[in-house]
Amino acid sequence: MIELLVALSAGLLSFLSPCVLPLIPGYISYISGSSLNELLEKKEINIIPLILFSLGFSIVFILFGAASTFLGQIVLNNSNTLRIVAGLIIIFFSLNIIGVLNFNFLNYEKRINYTKKKGQIGSVLVGMAFGFGWTPCIGPILGSILLLASTEESINRGILLLSFYSMGLAIPFILSGYLFQKFMVVSKNLKKNMNIITKLGGTLLLITGVLIITNHLQSLGFYILEYFPILGSIG
Repeated sequence: MIELLVALSAGLLSFLSPCVLPLIPGYISYISGSSLNELLEKKEINIIPLILFSLGFSIVFILFGAASTFLGQIVLNNSNTLRIVAGLIIIFFSLNIIGVLNFNFLNYEKRINYTKKKGQIGSVLVGMAFGFGWTPCIGPILGSILLLASTEESINRGILLLSFYSMGLAIPFILSGYLFQKFMVVSKNLKKNMNIITKLGGTLLLITGVLIITNHLQSLGFYILEYFPILGSIG
């Protein structure tokens, strides 16, 4: 259960990352086929293309998750070693996000130029391009969740984990399009506090890495369930 909450939070952190949040208006404009001025004047925005776009990058991330869990099962005989290595790498990623370490290759971003594709399939394909093209930029965050997926016991759990990560990224993306005028106002304030948000997210991943190494992640989950039993129905 706690893994799902971490994955959901990581997805939200990816949405708020410097290489995603500032580009949201451009993506919404591109997907909807409207200029920024037109979007600001519209009372209602068709969110279907945004949902399909989100479906596209979710498919990519979920496939990554399934592959990570599959590879993790191959080395299941060394599950204790895998857990420790995964935890150490997550800590490494978190320290880079916080700013304690600074490796430029982890902040690399790959932009894909693509021609406009009309229709529903086009929105899904653009979303998949987003999933592949921006993976290097959100790599430390996404990589941490993929490492977490590699420690899961079944591929279904890995898929579920990345589904929650995708929801953490997709839900605010869709809402930002639906409430575009309000998003433009809120995003300005978020940009001002980007450093704090990033450090908080990195700290969450750091704690997760430590809990994985010490094998206390599940224990924390049980502890939380004692106070919030309704969360047990999540997964």
